[in-house]
Amino acid sequence: MTLFLGRLRQSESCWLSGWKRREKLVSIEKDRGNRPNPLDLAKNSGNFRQKPMTFGKLGALSLRHPLLEPRVSEMSASNYHLAVVGLGKLGACMAAVFADNDFDVTGVDLNETFVAALNNGKAPVDETGLSAMIAENSGRLRATTEIGEAIQKCDASFIIVPTPSDERGIFTTKYVEAVAKGIGKALKEKSTYHLVVVTSTVMPGDTGSVIQTILEDESGKKCGADFGLCYSPEFIALGTVIRDMQNPDFLLIGEADTRSGDMLESILAKTHKKTCPVTRMNFVNAELAKIAVNTYVTTKISYANMLAQVCETLPDADADVVSHAIGKDSRIGGKYLKGALAYGGPCFPRDNQAFAAMARKNGISAILAEATEQQNQSQRSHLCQLARNHLPESGKVAILGLSYKPGTVVVDCSPGLEIVRELRSEKIPLILYDPKAMDNARRELKTLEQIEFASSAVEAVKGASVIIITVSWDEFKGLKAEHFNSEDGQKTIIDCWRILDEASMSETVRYLTVGRGPKSSHHSKNN
Repeated sequence: MTLFLGRLRQSESCWLSGWKRREKLVSIEKDRGNRPNPLDLAKNSGNFRQKPMTFGKLGALSLRHPLLEPRVSEMSASNYHLAVVGLGKLGACMAAVFADNDFDVTGVDLNETFVAALNNGKAPVDETGLSAMIAENSGRLRATTEIGEAIQKCDASFIIVPTPSDERGIFTTKYVEAVAKGIGKALKEKSTYHLVVVTSTVMPGDTGSVIQTILEDESGKKCGADFGLCYSPEFIALGTVIRDMQNPDFLLIGEADTRSGDMLESILAKTHKKTCPVTRMNFVNAELAKIAVNTYVTTKISYANMLAQVCETLPDADADVVSHAIGKDSRIGGKYLKGALAYGGPCFPRDNQAFAAMARKNGISAILAEATEQQNQSQRSHLCQLARNHLPESGKVAILGLSYKPGTVVVDCSPGLEIVRELRSEKIPLILYDPKAMDNARRELKTLEQIEFASSAVEAVKGASVIIITVSWDEFKGLKAEHFNSEDGQKTIIDCWRILDEASMSETVRYLTVGRGPKSSHHSKNN
């Protein structure tokens, strides 16, 4: 031990002297993950070396001091028993993905219907591929309403419950706090180390304050010594949740201490089908990174929609052509750069609002986030005005697409529903259709009158003078020119996603798209 400590002190001395040569002060916050930039350390100290660490399917690059590197848990990640608290749209998928990678998983939820479904090998919610994955792994999946029971037999628990926004746009943690109390009480009776992972999206500062405090107060134990704590949100989209969980762009871990982060990294590594970067930091940075990612993406979407509106005013302009070109610039990239429709869903709008609310609360101007939301609303209003401009007297508007995106039944902040509400505020009669989200749409729109719900896209098109395609469902891509022909006058198609073949349309159809300007007299295919 004396020899080890001597080498450790010698190594630390060399390390710090390397920083002094650069006339910088290095402050290491113990057990919080605030390590200096390892790339700078590697360049400026001979005591640092590049050491790739591979866990299962994940190749993670980690740069660490060889003598300060912590011991990885003695238990292999494959032997961990995991608890997933919250079996909704994301939690059910997380439980299934863990089980599919050979973990024994206990799901926890107060909803007895969800619990019964999982125990019967069935999916508690609708999501692409979920039913099959649960059926294939039912032997490793069980569920309960008793959180204490789950915690006692598990090595790590993942909290993935809702964090609804308040009137300011701030995420509330009442459900996370309730779960943390239950876990804390269970930890009080548990003698072995347990890792708690907050996956629900929370405001910066929440994990290390209110959540950690509850866990410590209820358990009578110390975070970092008796139990671990991490914040690790998912970056997924409904309809592709399982695919996104298995193929993340990067892994974000906010850690109370290195042991917590190591254990979580080893668990998540088994679930990934591809190599991805691993970013580990303290809680507040990870919490901020989560909402910053979505806020940046919404800004990019709004820019693409603004560009599309500009292109519509210029002869021969095409937003797709321009976006494809500027997306080649590595500073920009092509993802989410397609002018089409306002963003929606349960994450993008509220994350952007939460970021703006947090900034205002701290005395920072949130002009960019606020402008993003204004542009998003503008895009919806722009489409409504386009429909009004081409709607004949006594005509009806068909909205094809009521979910917020293809592949899901979710209608939260759906652009299609927002368009419905705006057009109905002007008493315009509507025909609505969606391949999967009809029931949810009916519940959301039950107070509105003069709305018809069609049984198919063809039926909706037949009864309308103006058709707005808001979601690129495969069923809509199958619509042919003959479905739009009419003896009652010209029909207008507003194809937000450019999924139909304009060239095949007859003269009785006016085909309009988002982001394309009028054709000039000298227009050619080469333009």
